[in-house]
Parts: sequence; structure tokens; C-alpha cells
Amino acid sequence: MPGLMPADTIRILVATDSHVGYNERDHIRGDDSWRSFHEIMCLAKERDVDMVLLGGDLFHENKPSRKSMYQVMRSLRMNCLGEKPCELEVLSDMSENFQGAFNHVNYEDPDINISIPVFSIHGNHDDPSGDGHFAALDLLQVSGLVNYFGRTPESDNIQIKPVLLQKGSTKLALYGMSNVRDERLFRTFRDGKVKFFQPRMQKEDWFNLMTVHQNHHSYTETGYLPENFLPGFLDLVVWGHEHESLIDPKYNPEMNFHVMQPGSSVATSLMPGEAAPKHVAILSVTGRDFKVQPMRLKTVRPFAMKEIVLSEEKETKALAKRQDHRAELTRYLMAIVDELIEQAAQEWREIQEDEDADEEPPKPLIRLRVEYSAPGGGIYDCENPQRFSNRFVEKVANTNDVIQFYRKKASASRKAASGADMPEASVLAQLAVDSVRIEKLVREFLEAQNLTILPQNLFGDAVSQFVDKDDKHAMEMFVQDSLKSQIKHLMGVGEADEADLMDAVDQHRSTMEEKFAAGELKRRRKVKVKPKPANWNSDVDGNCSDAPGALILSDEEGQQDEDQDDVASVSARMRGKVAAPKKSAVPSKKAGPAKGAQGKKKVVEEESDEEDILMIDSDEGESQLFVKPSASVRATKNPARRRASPTKRAGAASRGRATAAAKSQSKLDFSQPSFSHPKFQRKGGNPKMGELGNDEISDDDDAFEPAPSTATVRPARSKR
Repeated sequence: MPGLMPADTIRILVATDSHVGYNERDHIRGDDSWRSFHEIMCLAKERDVDMVLLGGDLFHENKPSRKSMYQVMRSLRMNCLGEKPCELEVLSDMSENFQGAFNHVNYEDPDINISIPVFSIHGNHDDPSGDGHFAALDLLQVSGLVNYFGRTPESDNIQIKPVLLQKGSTKLALYGMSNVRDERLFRTFRDGKVKFFQPRMQKEDWFNLMTVHQNHHSYTETGYLPENFLPGFLDLVVWGHEHESLIDPKYNPEMNFHVMQPGSSVATSLMPGEAAPKHVAILSVTGRDFKVQPMRLKTVRPFAMKEIVLSEEKETKALAKRQDHRAELTRYLMAIVDELIEQAAQEWREIQEDEDADEEPPKPLIRLRVEYSAPGGGIYDCENPQRFSNRFVEKVANTNDVIQFYRKKASASRKAASGADMPEASVLAQLAVDSVRIEKLVREFLEAQNLTILPQNLFGDAVSQFVDKDDKHAMEMFVQDSLKSQIKHLMGVGEADEADLMDAVDQHRSTMEEKFAAGELKRRRKVKVKPKPANWNSDVDGNCSDAPGALILSDEEGQQDEDQDDVASVSARMRGKVAAPKKSAVPSKKAGPAKGAQGKKKVVEEESDEEDILMIDSDEGESQLFVKPSASVRATKNPARRRASPTKRAGAASRGRATAAAKSQSKLDFSQPSFSHPKFQRKGGNPKMGELGNDEISDDDDAFEPAPSTATVRPARSKR
């Protein structure tokens, strides 16, 4: 666009994957993540940018610690608040871009002085969860420090509306799509249920910038987001989630847009991609043109990595056929590690300023991968990796995993001490805990097993929820739901011998795995927790809701707990009272509102003098401002509670209670007893388990429909 001045340039600092809180309990590396994030925010203030764009995973956990939240809020307050006015003007309807109590950008809030606004989407680590479906970014937004946009409340019906910003004559359409599970997002795009909206007027004058947080490479067939799924009218895509820094924009000739991958600001795994230098970038947008200024981060802990093959090294080639060569091999490997330590220190000094070059370099991260397969029937006598790594306690930051031994091929599968089949050594060598997803780790171990009842992919998902999301009851709910589903299926089989029953169990397990893979089987999100026992001490016993057996596994069990509480309270009130004549009472029923009911939103059409702020669907060309959610009303009926009748004498009451406690009724139960905390166990027997339910199958409409039409490709734009 000719005639534009520097005052028309929008300068954006772009960063992704800060992972604040990663390994924060480590006494050496605990502060690395927030130090790098603080450097990024200081760069934004020093370079006087107009805004900061974060591409997801600001926090390493979706429930960040108080220390992590404190450090992030401190850095944002130190660098983003100030008297300098923000020159960005918002032209879109902010209530459609920002949800919550404060549905507007923070720099237009009259009670806060924001000089550098921060716009962020959530990633797969800091995604919303729990009661209210809040994310850590919601806390930062309600405090006025971050503008949280790009939410995806419905993963199978996604509508992406841009934040329209303007500075001078430059118009910026900022699109954001927070993380969605890759397989589900792939199906949603393929089914044509992802809609992008554009400004209705002056389409060619807008610079379209989008940030996503998904797998960039095809790790599995559908476990990534292909670039050609995105619309062709975009100018630049900022790709989060991938930690390797590819800061220079790469042009996609098929879609006619550029892709920039800033990478992470802290190394969360000892992999080759993490060993590359860490960068952020300042994106300058003037009209329809843009340029990128990469900036290398200086506070990142140095990381050096090397991979060797012992059978190809000149010094170690002949050691495999010699006896007692462990000491010589260990000395050779230690010399390589010492060289890597010196290399990391030298690289750190080169990027520091002159006044900081004389400082002592921080302890580096070192990873030496050693392939120790010996040809010709020989063997390499390698030292224990833990013992070898501990030789560098005062020199490196990762004192437990400096070296990694692995074999190129294994002739036979190994077996664990318990007799269970284990994956081959080559598979185990590649399964680094820091670099693999929990589902993949579980799948690798379960593929060699023979699960009869429990579905394998649901098992991996439950372990992932337990580890990554800190869901204390994920495994308990998975086991109970799987057993109830199997029992319900077996009850419909009828008379059959043992072989037929085993076939029915195996068939139903396969069906559950297929439904979960297709997204038709939903996981229970909302759970009911039993009331806190009277003798529970939170300081000693911990959180009441996290204890085993705290969940109400069925409506009948919850009603029995309520009935026992009622009987206990009535009995307590009757103690010491004189006998009274029997009175009949009609129990009152409270008709509460049905839970889960959603009202339909009315379609609202507003007229505005600003033609630029009207949105249209990029595919259909018509305005769709609101989505009508399907009403789902689920009513629960509470049966009448038992009536407690007073006894004639206090002595008779005590004898009656003793007699009732002595009697017990046995009942046939198909479920297996589960462990529960002693204080949650009811007197007179174990809690009732194995109740059948019909909530295993998802109500969500996730069926396949025809694929979306091919996006139109606009003429190429220029990159300076």
C-alpha cells in the first residue's frame, strides 16, 4: 500500500510455548522457564512494540502453581502497565472475541493503564478444565493482564472470528484457534465444520494473521493439522506447539501464505529440536506487507547434544571383542561429555553482551546418545547410565540423564520380571519421558499385552488425564465405566457358555475402542462427590474429594448416602426426648431447575456506521453472528426420603438400633469391590458397585459429512 508512514506500522512481538512452571521443583533448573518469559516481556518493553502475541502453552500445567502464577503476573505488570497510550483501535465486536465478565480488551478498560496489550490463546498444557471450564488464562484476563481469545467451546463446530485492529492506515485481522485434540480437529476440518469469518468490506486491505497450537507434522495419519486445511486468504500463520525454532517464515506456494514457527523458550526434553537456539521475533506489519526480525534469547540455559555409534568410532571399534574394557570405554565417553560442556559454555558467551560475557556460564544441559550394538558377536560393557551421569554433578544441570544408551536392533522381545511382554529395546530407547505423550507410552506397553476387559485407548487416555491434568479420579471412573458397560452388554447376551461369554467381552471391548477412536464415546467430566465425613481431618487426611471412594458412582448410591445421613440426624434428635404420639407428615418435594438445560440464543442483528466491522462467513458469504446450541435438558428426580418414627422409650430406641445394626441383608452383586478410604465406607457392608448406566455413549454429533470445499487462493502478497 503506497504512501504509508512508520506511524502506520503495527509492531508485534511473537512468542510461543513459554511453559512457565516446567520442572520448577528442580533446584538447578526450577527458575529457567519464568526467567525466559521475563526476558521476552522485557524485550517487548525495550523495543516499544504495540502488542505481544502468545501462541499457547504459557504455563506448563493447566493448574499452575502459585509461584508460576506469581512470576507471570509480576512480569506482565512490570512490562505491560504504563502511561504510554496504546495506539491500536479495536473495530470488531469485542463481546464476540472475549468471553467472561470483562468482554473487552484490557487497554480500553478505564480502570487499568495498559501500554502493551498481550493477546494469547491456550495450548494443550494450559487448556481449560474442571468446574466452570476455566483456564489459567481466565485468571490473567479477569485481572486485566492478558486478552484471552481464540476459544474453542465446541470442538466439533468451530467458528473463528477475528479481532479487528487498526493503527493509522494499517488494518490487522487477528485470528486465533486454541488447541483442540488433533484427531478430533482433523475430522472437524474434514467434515467442513470449521468456519472462518472475514470483514465484509475492504477485504483486500486487511492483513490476516492467525495463530494456532497444533501438531505441525504428521506423527500419525490424523494426528496433526495440515496447512492446506487453513483458508487461503491468510497472510501469515504463527504455529505453536512445535518446540523447534524455525523463526524465518516459510512460504507455502499451494496456500499462498507464510508459516512461522517460533518454537519454545525453554527446553522441556533432551531432543535435537530443543538443542537449536531459542528465538522470538518482532513482526512489523505495514499495510499488506510484513517483515520479521528474529531475536535470540540470552537467558536460555545452554544445551549441547551429540550422537555417536561405538562400532563406527575409531577409538572404540575394537573394544567389543576385548575383555574388561568398561573403564576405557567410560573414559572415552567422559571425554566427549567434557567437550560438550565446553562447547555449550562457549556458545553461551558468544551471545551475551560485553558486560555479561565475563559472568560464569550456567550449568548446561548435556545429552550424549550412544548406539552400542556390537557387530560380529562382540559386546560393549557400558557403565550404568545413572552412575555415569552422576560423575558430572557439579558440571551439568541434568545430573541423572546425561547419557542414553540404545541398540539399533533387537533380535527378540524382552520380558519383564512379572512375565509380561515388553517392547523391544529399540522402542524403549526412543521413549524418553520428556518427549513422548502418555497415551503413546501406554500404547507401546499394552500392545504386547492381552487386555480382555478394559479398552486400550481409553486406558491410555485415563492415564494421560491422571498424569497431565492431575485428575485424581480418572482411573477410578475409567474402570467403573468400563465394567458397567461390559456388565450391561453381558446381561443382554442371555444363556451362553464360558467361551461365548469371553467372545462377547472381547467383541464389546473392541467396539468401545472403535467408538472412542471415532469420538463417539465420551468421558465423564462432571462427577458427584460424597459429603465430607464428620471425622475427617483435612490437615491429616488431605483433600476430602481426592480420597479413594469419594466419588458417587451411581444415583442409588448417592441416595443411600443421603438416607443414612437423614436417619442419623433424626436418631440424634430423638435421643433424650420423651415419646411423642405418631404424626403423619407428607414429605415436600422441591422442584428445582433441570441441570444442564441450555436456552436458545436469539439471533440479533445490529446496524453500525462502521462498515469494516461487519463479519461474513468466508465460505457462505452471509453473516452468522451467533450459534444456536442444541437444548439438552436432563431432569433428575429425587425419591422421597425415608421417614423416621420416634420410639416410645429411650431404652427401647437404643435396643432397636442395636437390633437393626446386627441384621444385614446380602445381595447378589456382579461388580468387583474397589478400594475406598475407610472414612468413606458405610457401616454394614461395602458401597454398592457395578450399577448400569447409559452415559457411556456420547450425545455429541460427531458423524462424518462431506468434506469442505477448497479454499480460494488470492494473489501473492509481498514480504519485505
